[in-house]
Amino acid sequence: MNDFKVGIRHMDTVTVFDLKGYLDAHTAPDLEQAFLSAIDGRKYNLVVNFRDLAYISSAGLGVLMQFIEDVRKNEGDIKLSNMSPRVFNVFDLLGFPMLYEIYAEERDALEKFRNNVTHPPYQKPDTGE
Repeated sequence: MNDFKVGIRHMDTVTVFDLKGYLDAHTAPDLEQAFLSAIDGRKYNLVVNFRDLAYISSAGLGVLMQFIEDVRKNEGDIKLSNMSPRVFNVFDLLGFPMLYEIYAEERDALEKFRNNVTHPPYQKPDTGE
């Protein structure tokens, strides 16, 4: 079984989830629990940093979909950042860029929450192909 870890950091009014490893059906409950803890703590401004995530399955995507409605009805959002081209391709194929703001860097997602500023749309990472 592959390892998966969720690190949680608090940056002002934003909770950042640092994902590492493989997010699949076996590990998705770990991310679900992390989101539940944030929401139970009335934390609705969430950034998910994918920098160290090697793989995501449909179960991992399902966790993001599971919480977006509750977060947004409480005037928050889930913003995504630091995706590798491989992980971004999964999100792109399923139309997630139309549902979520995806940023190349975590600092841009944090700035969006802090200042409510608009950034240019996310550009697909250069795969060198």
